[in-house]
Amino acid sequence: MVPSSKSALILSHIAFEDLGTLDSPLRERGFSIECASASTAHFPLPQAETCDLLVVLGGPIGVYEQQEYPFLMDEIALIRQRLAARRPILGICLGAQLMAAALGARVFPGKNGKEIGWSPIQAAPNAHTPPWFAPLLSPGLSVFHWHGDTFDLPTGALHLARTEAYSNQAFAIGDFALALQFHLEVTAAGLESWYVGHACELHHAGINVENLRSAAREHAPALEAAAARFWNLWLDHIL
Repeated sequence: MVPSSKSALILSHIAFEDLGTLDSPLRERGFSIECASASTAHFPLPQAETCDLLVVLGGPIGVYEQQEYPFLMDEIALIRQRLAARRPILGICLGAQLMAAALGARVFPGKNGKEIGWSPIQAAPNAHTPPWFAPLLSPGLSVFHWHGDTFDLPTGALHLARTEAYSNQAFAIGDFALALQFHLEVTAAGLESWYVGHACELHHAGINVENLRSAAREHAPALEAAAARFWNLWLDHIL
């Protein structure tokens, strides 16, 4: 066991959207992991300033729903402070959208409908792709998407990836911040909880659960392998 010398704070919005495949790489590097539910956290969170890594996970609400979910204002302020301090931060899906908002970019419902399921990402046009991002652009690799909102690319951000439906799928700020609109962290087994927790959304979107499950069996093993390579390359880059 590697002695614990680093700390990670995980801000979650719904219990089953968790660290997934990122959990083991962090623990193998000796991270102590603290999890906090953003909706019930007592902001400000001092540990968000001092931790070695802040991870902001996904959830089924919109950045622009701050009247209904007032904690979002405090969460954005926390993220803005972290970014201003140039301290390592990762945002996934809603977490990426919150990072975009903290950087002054617009977050809004996507005009092309929900992007739910498995499909590849493409490198952003006219951008230098960092070597640590390369595992996610491997030929034939599909990543998992589950979002209806999108965002404008923040000023000063390095655009990393796009899909046919939505142009802004990933961006980086300097060598300390990464935002991923898609879900790199998922496993086929972990997604079973998503199918239950998001059952109403799937029903209203007309998406068949068995089709998602079948696609996960096909694509998740390759994603888990690519994610393992990516997490270690990225952690080496930022820490």
